[in-house]
Amino acid sequence: MGASPGPDPDIELMLRVRDGDERSFDVLLAKHRTAVVHFLRRMVQNQAVSEELAQEVFLRVYRSRASYEPTARFTTWMFRIATHLAFNWLRDERNERAQERLDDERGNDLPARELPDRAPSVEQRMLHHARLQEIRDAIGLLPEKQRAAVLMHKYREMDYAQIAITLDCSESAVKSLLFRAYESLRGKLAHMAARVRT
Repeated sequence: MGASPGPDPDIELMLRVRDGDERSFDVLLAKHRTAVVHFLRRMVQNQAVSEELAQEVFLRVYRSRASYEPTARFTTWMFRIATHLAFNWLRDERNERAQERLDDERGNDLPARELPDRAPSVEQRMLHHARLQEIRDAIGLLPEKQRAAVLMHKYREMDYAQIAITLDCSESAVKSLLFRAYESLRGKLAHMAARVRT
């Protein structure tokens, strides 16, 4: 369509894939797989599921090759596919969890994860990991669209326009999503800042 801010090498690769060049697909896969897995892991909070969903993302990218039209940056299009798959999985998982709760009234006592005591600063490491986990948990509790917007903005460094395309909404809606998400996170994590001061 219109001229883009600069040539996107990924679009060139995808156009070659469309023309039947399998090696260009391998290049795209090698280049973006890790980023997609990381994004999905933060969305669904499950490593195995994120690997499966990432596979599905690239399967869909490959299946769409014949009809591919570069209307946005390749990564924006790819993360849009990833976001939709994550949203679908989260909805299915929520329904499944609700069903499990009805089936199983007993609380499962899972063994606590043990940390190796090799390093001398175990306490510091535990504190650091606990804080990271608390931040991840807080992000994980955000509504799906807010969570996706934060992950794209903070971790993928995508701009408002890219996030808007990915989430299929306006830039002002993205700003509003991010504002509400960051306000919510600030509230949930305020005690961490207080803890640092004491």
